[in-house]
Amino acid sequence: MSGQIDNQLFSSHGSALEQHCPQCGGELQMRHGKHGAFLGCANYPDCDFIKPLHQPSGQVIKALGVPCPECGNELVLRQGRYGMFIGCESYPECHYIAHMDEEEQPQKKITCPACSTGNLVDRKSRFGKVFHACDSYPKCDFALNTEPVEGVCQECGFKLLTKKKSGLVCADRKCQAVQK
Repeated sequence: MSGQIDNQLFSSHGSALEQHCPQCGGELQMRHGKHGAFLGCANYPDCDFIKPLHQPSGQVIKALGVPCPECGNELVLRQGRYGMFIGCESYPECHYIAHMDEEEQPQKKITCPACSTGNLVDRKSRFGKVFHACDSYPKCDFALNTEPVEGVCQECGFKLLTKKKSGLVCADRKCQAVQK
């Protein structure tokens, strides 16, 4: 076996698929940018033609028989890197995606105890943790990390309780009384 490696095999300047640029007729080359690999014209910067190389996004599990709202083609169920999602069958021409979230249970409307005008809704932090906050944010910045429960504190009269391991607890940070 030869101890030398053919540098042309690994050259970033080698021809990609022996395709020609539709703008100037130059050779297309495989290039790498911050958004991944793409085909670019060898006559760059005189010619700025690029063609993105889209990776197939997920394996098709089932055709749904529902038209895509963007292009009208059929939507399909796919298994991707981050779970199941619904996408257009004509990917990569059409990039429509609808994620399949777990069926959301209808939330009880719990009035915000701080402003009394908004309702508490479930939110996700940038780290993926669920918390409960007033829907009139930024006017009201009330938020809880524990599950809110409607009720009145027996000690201070605060209008909201939270569910913890020790039982129902006053949601007021100053009180924190365990309810009986």
